[in-house]
Amino acid sequence: MTSSPPSHPPSMDFLLRREWAQALSAAFGREAAKLAIGHALDGLRREWLSGGPAPDEAAVRGIATEALKRGFRPPLRRVVNATGVVLHTNLGRAPLPRLLLDEAAKTLCRYVDLEMDVETGERGHRDSKVESAFQELFHTDYLAIVTNNNASAVMLLLNTFSKGRETVVSRGELVEIGGGFRMPEVMAAAGARLVETGTTNKTRIGDYERAIGPRTGLLLKVHTSNFRVVGFTREVSLVELAELGRKRSLPVAFDLGSGLLLPPGAVNAGDEPWLGEALSAAPDAICFSADKLLGGCQAGVILAAPGAAAKIRANPLLRALRADKYTYFLLGGVLDLYRKGRWAEIPALQMLSATEESLKRRAAALRKAIAKDCGGKFRTEVVMAKGRVGGGSAPLYDLASPAVAISHPSLSAAEIESRLRAGEPPIISVVARDNVLFHVRTLLGGDDKAIVSGLAALSGEAQ
Repeated sequence: MTSSPPSHPPSMDFLLRREWAQALSAAFGREAAKLAIGHALDGLRREWLSGGPAPDEAAVRGIATEALKRGFRPPLRRVVNATGVVLHTNLGRAPLPRLLLDEAAKTLCRYVDLEMDVETGERGHRDSKVESAFQELFHTDYLAIVTNNNASAVMLLLNTFSKGRETVVSRGELVEIGGGFRMPEVMAAAGARLVETGTTNKTRIGDYERAIGPRTGLLLKVHTSNFRVVGFTREVSLVELAELGRKRSLPVAFDLGSGLLLPPGAVNAGDEPWLGEALSAAPDAICFSADKLLGGCQAGVILAAPGAAAKIRANPLLRALRADKYTYFLLGGVLDLYRKGRWAEIPALQMLSATEESLKRRAAALRKAIAKDCGGKFRTEVVMAKGRVGGGSAPLYDLASPAVAISHPSLSAAEIESRLRAGEPPIISVVARDNVLFHVRTLLGGDDKAIVSGLAALSGEAQ
């Protein structure tokens, strides 16, 4: 005999005594669980008073549980990047090697030797491990200072060498970085006065010479990592600018941008400048990002000649901009992969060095899996598309990007894209010519299965 549905809502006291409610209290805290159950009960009670069915315990449990899961979702969650943009700013730029995160979990839950030399028992400095790695990799005596990102590295350089003074920079290098922040505004915030020289498309070394005056504190070169000026152009090389700085006894700094540590041709990175070449020009300081072409976590790195590094380290602003122990551990671990010759284990570099043939094979396997698990509901084909390095790197350089294109007879491409993005995990794809594209270059382990599962669920709902 089946029980009849309840004729009135369950009481709050009754619900809170239930085993499932106590489990929610243990998982999410009593107050949060009580609030979620109360909201669920109130909503269902309003529907009941408007003529709907009386709310039962199962309905309250389901609504409250889902609300708590949403409310306590981690601040970041996994997404599938099927866009073909390797260093996707909105998706966290360079993903980190799993083995490094496993090591971090073992180490960073304990005390660490962040600022202690355990051999002497004396205080050390937190840059020492990263510094020695760069010195070994590039056979240099330059010292390293790590900040929380490259914008702060630029600000620290400006504030150290040009606070209350003038910084000379080419008009063609006055970049705007993500979020609308512009180089002139960063200079102003650092206390430096901008002196523009040359023109947007042409700057010569003589322009820098004429711009130097008694208040000049720094000569700055900025790599235009997120745009290019093409056509009738000319720029001053770092070698020329460093020579001028030595001639006029002025410090020279170079904002390298994306932090390419590998020599040209090692990965598909277009014409991005290589750190080794920049160091050979011997400017006083070079700064760059760690989460772009370097392939690590978010950080800014300054490599500076010993005299310049001493001045930077003496700047009180460094304490506000320095990185934490998590950054040092992760950045140091990535640099160790370079030192061991295992840079191909760094996910971003693995993606950028993948061959077109290997990507075509992976795309064919993904297409086959979609066709098999989705019962032929989607039209599928492997197409050649264009990917990007991304993250403000190599703006004019297209990556050959084999992709799987799909379409459905009753679902539009926009609807498929939207519903996959709303799934778990969210799948971020590209809509092009009434198709949804899944670029395989940017797929990590397990992402292929997530795409197939997401499409299989969609095809079942669309029947």
